[in-house]
Amino acid sequence: MFGMMKQWCKIVDTYPDFLAYWMHARSKNVNDQIILWRTSYMEKYAELLDKQVKNYEEENVDWKEVARKIFPLLRNRLKLMRQAKDNILVLCKAVFAKASERLALDFDIVFVIYVGIGCGAGWATTYKGKAAVLLGLENIAEQKWHTKNKLKGLIAHEIGHLAHMSWRNEWEIFEKAEKNPLFQLYSEGFAQRCEHVILGRETWHMTQDKEWLPWCEEHKSWLAKEFLKRLEIQASVNDFFGSWFNIQGKIQTGYFLGHAFIRALEKTNSLRKIALFSIDEVRELGILYLKSIKDGIIR
Repeated sequence: MFGMMKQWCKIVDTYPDFLAYWMHARSKNVNDQIILWRTSYMEKYAELLDKQVKNYEEENVDWKEVARKIFPLLRNRLKLMRQAKDNILVLCKAVFAKASERLALDFDIVFVIYVGIGCGAGWATTYKGKAAVLLGLENIAEQKWHTKNKLKGLIAHEIGHLAHMSWRNEWEIFEKAEKNPLFQLYSEGFAQRCEHVILGRETWHMTQDKEWLPWCEEHKSWLAKEFLKRLEIQASVNDFFGSWFNIQGKIQTGYFLGHAFIRALEKTNSLRKIALFSIDEVRELGILYLKSIKDGIIR
């Protein structure tokens, strides 16, 4: 825990336990690696295991099938995972301090560093009854977000989600609400805006390259049109958000579109007020905004 702050933050670093597991499991076949991951590594962190397994169960996905794709890649990602872990340990305190000051946070936080089964580089949730950011090293290494600049953005983004949950006084309800495409757009846009507020500049931790942001700006109207089309036919919007999906080769464009939505709302509302919009208001305002972008009324 860190002193000199109204709130405390705690880091749960499971990486040493992962390395102990990996030294024993690395020479085994992938099925045995998965079994040992669960029984010799994750058994020490029952809540963390439960969250990951339930995450896939809710999507009707076999978590072991996902793990079979991830585990063969771990050997080549050890170096980046170690670098990410070392940087996270340095950055958590500083980013949380900035967030506490700039967003006037009033909750404690737990950062959990772990090697999981692809549930996300960052995951804003609860752990041991506290607001928590789960940091999945396997996904961080996959995205090459192991650098300090990328990790600052990722950590700030996830704290933004926690601020949103706290202000709404919603935790599990909030995570379930994100299954709705428009609420997900609103939520991710809000967290992205918080990332920028916390760090004091327009960081975009998810950018693939220097062309990502200009491409999004140029294709803003098209992105809105495509999102609306998915809503109308009740198709998945995963292409806009997940790191394993893309729109015309560009990943996570939903963060850009959602951020633009929040910035538009900020013209007449405070960030705190935006955080408290009802689900019905989010749906109504989201559709109105997307249509305005699509039709060129707002740029």
